[in-house]
Amino acid sequence: MSPMKIVVCVKHVPDAAASRRFDDSDHTVDRAGVDGLLSELDEYALEEALKIRDTAGDGGEVVVLTVGPEPASDAVRKSLQMGADSGVHVVDGAIAGSDALATSQVLARAIDRIGGWDLVLCGMASTDGSMGVVPAMLAERLSVPQLTYAAEVVVDGTQVTVRRDGDLATETVEAEAPLVISVTDQINEPRYPSFKGIMAAKKKPVDRWSLADIGVDPADVGLSAAWSVVASTEARPPRSQGEVVIDEGDGAGRLVDYLVGQKFV
Repeated sequence: MSPMKIVVCVKHVPDAAASRRFDDSDHTVDRAGVDGLLSELDEYALEEALKIRDTAGDGGEVVVLTVGPEPASDAVRKSLQMGADSGVHVVDGAIAGSDALATSQVLARAIDRIGGWDLVLCGMASTDGSMGVVPAMLAERLSVPQLTYAAEVVVDGTQVTVRRDGDLATETVEAEAPLVISVTDQINEPRYPSFKGIMAAKKKPVDRWSLADIGVDPADVGLSAAWSVVASTEARPPRSQGEVVIDEGDGAGRLVDYLVGQKFV
């Protein structure tokens, strides 16, 4: 079998710790006013791809793919610093405001252009939208099987086995490559970029593609083509001061009463 080529879909998301602002005209996130970073859940997918490549030791390749405005290049850069071999950034003004359907179309067409791949790995959801539907849509558009919510991935040639941990049971499912896999945050511990990795990333190739480059009609993406819209937004309410329980001999009972009253127990 030839060396495995793995495409990892990553997303540049607003920092959850930052104060999030919205555009009053269309209620989309004002990304220009918020610091961004590589989605934490995508780091697990990237780490798993790197482990598969390194375990095989046959010269396999990991390509990271992102869709988004100019700052999204930071997600590609960090992925390269962690160990990915190359990157692709699809950037086009018409993409702004796209929903999951449009995003999956852009990703699928970009993956078609990358070509020669065996696996596509994704996080189980993005940390901003948290919809978790793009991997399934992507598999459908690529006409390949999907293995979702993987807590363990074992690759043996073209045979891929995934362990999926549920609340009440554990499932083991198999499929033949090529296929799409989404992984959970229980699958591994993502590595930190090393100094060597940071320096090496500067020399790794990154392609920038427009919608025209991947054959996507601008009319099919963006806010005007979205199947879902945000009707309104409101600022996060300030945190209120919690209730202070002073122990005067009855502290344990009062604490239990409070927890019961709040339906925590």
